[in-house]
Amino acid sequence: MYTNILTSNQNGITTITINRPAKLNALNKETIKELHDAFKTADKDNTTKVIIITGSGEKAFVAGADISEFADFSIEKGSELAAKGQELLFDFVENLNTPVLAAINGFALGGGLELAMAAHFRIASDTAKMGLPEVSLGVIPGYGGTQRLPQLVGKGRALEMIMTAGMIDAEQASRYGLVNYVVSQEELLPLAEKLASKIARNSAVAIGAAIDAVNAGYKEGIDGFKAEIKEFGNCFGTLDFKEGTTAFLEKRKAIFPGK
Repeated sequence: MYTNILTSNQNGITTITINRPAKLNALNKETIKELHDAFKTADKDNTTKVIIITGSGEKAFVAGADISEFADFSIEKGSELAAKGQELLFDFVENLNTPVLAAINGFALGGGLELAMAAHFRIASDTAKMGLPEVSLGVIPGYGGTQRLPQLVGKGRALEMIMTAGMIDAEQASRYGLVNYVVSQEELLPLAEKLASKIARNSAVAIGAAIDAVNAGYKEGIDGFKAEIKEFGNCFGTLDFKEGTTAFLEKRKAIFPGK
């Protein structure tokens, strides 16, 4: 079905693996389109409670964008590249109601780090390296990096990373709050699956509402507190709320209907 990615679904967890090891899993147009399709399919699948995104091999999550595809672009084509990419993949992932966990297994550079940052949270192997090296090519991050990185690590640290075009290791990324956990390469996917299983036990409807409410606080012109009130109220009209509260009162484990 796909040329550049692999997908699997087990126990309510869909794992999407970028599989271009010869190119260090670099993002080209075809891979971005395939990722969009895979995320969209998983989000619509009622059996998928959590999505894990990772890279094949032990060297790279995604080592960046495929520079050969846009080295000769004009201003107009460059702007179109960023706009389409953000809409098709990066903003799309951030706004999915199905939670997305990025398991960073190696280099996450440029578009790779931007993809990881679009996920709802991140874990990393102790061999991972992260950075936005675009200014060393005479361009800036174009897939949301200038916006999401300051949100995650603060303006000063983000600007240092962007302006120096340097990489940070997984431990520094953890100190910055860019990743939640750092483990060995062997422990990375088991930890991702463990966290995903914990998430999958909860209400998918409520989790989707929480994602919308959190994201609202980062959108210009939207009052995050009002968005929370709206989403909170909407939860009262769901089957998940009825099941969750009934199970609590009956002192049993909730069995949520699903998406």
